[in-house]
Amino acid sequence: MSTALLTLLTSDTSTTTTSAMGWSSIIWMVVILVVFYFILIRPQRKKDKQDAEMRKNLQLGDEVVTAGGIVGIICKIEEETVVIETGGDRSRLRVRRWAISQNLDAEKEAAAAKNAKSAPAKDKKKDKKSDKKEDSKSESTASESDSKK
Repeated sequence: MSTALLTLLTSDTSTTTTSAMGWSSIIWMVVILVVFYFILIRPQRKKDKQDAEMRKNLQLGDEVVTAGGIVGIICKIEEETVVIETGGDRSRLRVRRWAISQNLDAEKEAAAAKNAKSAPAKDKKKDKKSDKKEDSKSESTASESDSKK
């Protein structure tokens, strides 16, 4: 009778342990999937959306780079293709829109806007520093005039 009771107790414990191990491994799998989503999948989707937006906003005269590394200026835009002029002899190439990897003009404009935005902030910092220097100078001249009296 005691062996039967021991067998019953040990079998219940093992099923409980197996059940807990099963749940913990499922939880770890979910955690790993969430981490992969935020590290790999989400940033790639964001970049794909930015690239699609860039290709949608191409204009005549923009300087672009193709996926193959060809640099040219857009001279004609069609629904699925773009014609670019390259080189000194002004040769024209017709490429698919998806092959455009960079819009150099848009990148230059974005960099200029970013610099213009940060420049006033730097000027404000310089103004604050110069104000502090002027205040300290005026205080020192005031103390000097008081000491002369």
